[in-house]
Amino acid sequence: MGYLAKCLTRGVMVPVGLLAGSAGNSLAADLGPPPPAPVIDTAVQPAWTFRFTPYGWLTAWNGTQTVRGRSVKVDASFIDIVEKSDTLVALMGDFEARFGRFALLGDVVWSRVGADRSNIRSRTLAPGVTGTLATSLGLDVEMVIAEFGVAYEVARSGPLAFDILGGARYWYQEADLSLAVTAAVDIGDLQVAGARAFARSGSVDWLDPIVGARVRYTMAPGHELFLRGDIGGLGVGSDFSWQAIGAYGFELGTYQGITFSGVIGYRALSVDYAQGEGRRRYEFDMIQHGPILGLSMRF
Repeated sequence: MGYLAKCLTRGVMVPVGLLAGSAGNSLAADLGPPPPAPVIDTAVQPAWTFRFTPYGWLTAWNGTQTVRGRSVKVDASFIDIVEKSDTLVALMGDFEARFGRFALLGDVVWSRVGADRSNIRSRTLAPGVTGTLATSLGLDVEMVIAEFGVAYEVARSGPLAFDILGGARYWYQEADLSLAVTAAVDIGDLQVAGARAFARSGSVDWLDPIVGARVRYTMAPGHELFLRGDIGGLGVGSDFSWQAIGAYGFELGTYQGITFSGVIGYRALSVDYAQGEGRRRYEFDMIQHGPILGLSMRF
């Protein structure tokens, strides 16, 4: 018979601690070892982040513009365009919403640009026009370029990330080709205003599917290098379109939860689009290229 049992049988008082310890040991033996503590997952879950970047694109134009069958060759620098354009500052902005590896992309460019005769060469200038035309020419184009799409990060190695992207690029244009008229007997379908005749395109728009890729490289905390390339059109909208962008972003500071960064880089966008025949033909075969300067806001 155990010690405790003998003591209880004989009426001997047993310390409570001994009873408690014995009971506790017996209970612990019955219940077995305590269950392991629950593991709490403290990993940071991805959340949406947003970035908006208003910017300026200092474009030069090189290519051919055809309005109502009249074609001109354009070779205009940014300075040439500024001197002739109705506006010195266009409206441009880039937007990205990111969740983990997935991102939504958007970019809008509105511009109204012009070039004068020193930057334009005549090509099949005025079929069906009799009389005398002076050599003074002018080209004004109002344009909207809107991009939207998605990107997905397919690979990452340390500070280097590689994305694939797809989407669409929408184009809207209105072009006026003006000619100085000195004496004309028949100017066909041109519109005359004072001493100038105009070939007006009216509203022209089209939609290009695009596919591409981009590389993001974090050079140091707050410093990122960005490279992007895409192709589009492929006969669906334009015959062919391509784009290349290289930019460098550097963090300036944070204010009220918004991180501000400066952006500098270079952008080139080419498109070859045509519709109609004869005097109804419209063609825009142009490369727009130049530096970009912007201010990025991330929140």
